[in-house]
Amino acid sequence: MNKAVELITEWGAFDDQHPESSIEEFCRHYLAHKQTRKPVPPEGKFLPVQSEGVLMRVIGRIFKLHTIYTVAALDGTGINTIDEYSLLNTVAQLKEPRKTEAIYAALQELSTGTDKLNRLKKLGYLAEYDDKEDKRSKRLKVTPKGEKVLVLCRRRISQLAEVMFHDMTDDDRKLCVQLLKGVETKFAGIWQSHKGKGFEEIYAEIITDKR
Repeated sequence: MNKAVELITEWGAFDDQHPESSIEEFCRHYLAHKQTRKPVPPEGKFLPVQSEGVLMRVIGRIFKLHTIYTVAALDGTGINTIDEYSLLNTVAQLKEPRKTEAIYAALQELSTGTDKLNRLKKLGYLAEYDDKEDKRSKRLKVTPKGEKVLVLCRRRISQLAEVMFHDMTDDDRKLCVQLLKGVETKFAGIWQSHKGKGFEEIYAEIITDKR
């Protein structure tokens, strides 16, 4: 096949799957899939061998390590945990959301999320007021004190990300985001619908029924 035709064919297939992506994102995708990489053999008897399991293990361990280093990163900021920071930052991003909106957008359970919001209010980082459209609901907004805390926390969290991923090239980091963003978007939109369901039912809905 002519090289130009082959490239256009690859671009067309990529564009069908990712219509919002840029040419730069296609180039990263194309080069990553053309590279020949030796599979990494499992190091232990009970480690996953399928690519999905290996990938999930790597992501899980990176998340665990990130959580460990977050304790040091947030020390002295007035925020105790990454979940508290996530809630405060989510309220700021959503611009005075309802309490439940903030909790679910931050991917947290209602009861534990409510406890964390109450702590943030006691610290003076959040203010609560009645929702004019629904008197049964409350809305939240970040206070000036909370804004100051957010500025410091965002800088620390950004620095932590730099610490963990500075050895990767910018193109590799962008490629990781490009490849994984769809997974985050998909499950962020459906996880609440799976509450109360058994795992077999969830598996059937996502995997078995799609085959």
